[in-house]
Amino acid sequence: MTKNAGLVPLAGKNIKELEELLSPLPRFRSAQIYEWILKGVFSFEEMTNIPSDLKNELPQKFRFFDTTVKSCEEDGKTKKIAVELKDNSKIEAVLLEDGNDRKTACLSTQVGCPAGCVFCKTGSLGFKRNLEYHEITEQFFHLKNLTNEDGIGNIVIMGMGEPLLNYDNLKTAIETFTDKKGMNFSKRRITVSTCGIVDGLNKIAQNGPYVRLALSLATADEDLRNKLMPVTKANPLDKIKEALLIYQKKSGSRITLELPLLGGINTREKDAQTIANFSKGLDTVINLIPWNPVEGLGFEGKQILEPSKPEIENFKNMLERKKLNVTLRLHKGKKINGACGQLGSI
Repeated sequence: MTKNAGLVPLAGKNIKELEELLSPLPRFRSAQIYEWILKGVFSFEEMTNIPSDLKNELPQKFRFFDTTVKSCEEDGKTKKIAVELKDNSKIEAVLLEDGNDRKTACLSTQVGCPAGCVFCKTGSLGFKRNLEYHEITEQFFHLKNLTNEDGIGNIVIMGMGEPLLNYDNLKTAIETFTDKKGMNFSKRRITVSTCGIVDGLNKIAQNGPYVRLALSLATADEDLRNKLMPVTKANPLDKIKEALLIYQKKSGSRITLELPLLGGINTREKDAQTIANFSKGLDTVINLIPWNPVEGLGFEGKQILEPSKPEIENFKNMLERKKLNVTLRLHKGKKINGACGQLGSI
């Protein structure tokens, strides 16, 4: 048993829960501690507006984190951390940085993933459990500790797990990120990526939070998608589109269609046409993601391969000829298994 066993963690909690945990302290004291945590101060001793006797008392009851960073790997400006949870399970989170030094936190929502997409390392692990909301928000603080004074400008919920299968904890985590008295993130700077869980899409469409939404589509050829993404069988594309249309009407935001490109599998003219058909009526941007290699992942008895550069360019041209708005995602974190589809090598 560690010396912190039994102590109540505070970081990652929203202000309401923090007030309950710190009761019977007055609410203004909870607000002070909350503000220090948001600034990245994880030592009661460094909280200058907290009286000395309280600084001595608080560490006897409380700690800051419920999770622990076990390792950190770097690939250029990309950093990947392995985070150990209270039950000794592990997840991964990634800090991304673009050419303009803008930083994005990529967070996980589950230990493993039940969706089982054949091209995703996390999907090959199976599913263990949902993360509690503070286990999601703590990842942000761990990543923030790796940054300089510029901080993190965007959050993408694109790590391990299917976010909409953990809707309640996802919603509370996002409410914590967007709390105007807390982190005050704009909803427009938070993106949730889903493989298309119809019940979850309907929940978020009706109840929010109205953040940016990305659908991991892969292909709109339903037969092929059923093989690549078994979750499609219970979540057909027509029902997914109905939910996306409602979400877009409520949120007013553009929806990203993510297309992991698998060499020789989903880069056909038929795929381009079905994507164009699926996009009709939606305000979308198509994000092409050349598959990041994961050893041992196969499709129909063969190892999945990265698409060639001509294959990528040809498929991009097909989509653009159909008047679709297309972007191409750059590889980031590939060398440390921190890129899209690679998380779970722990």
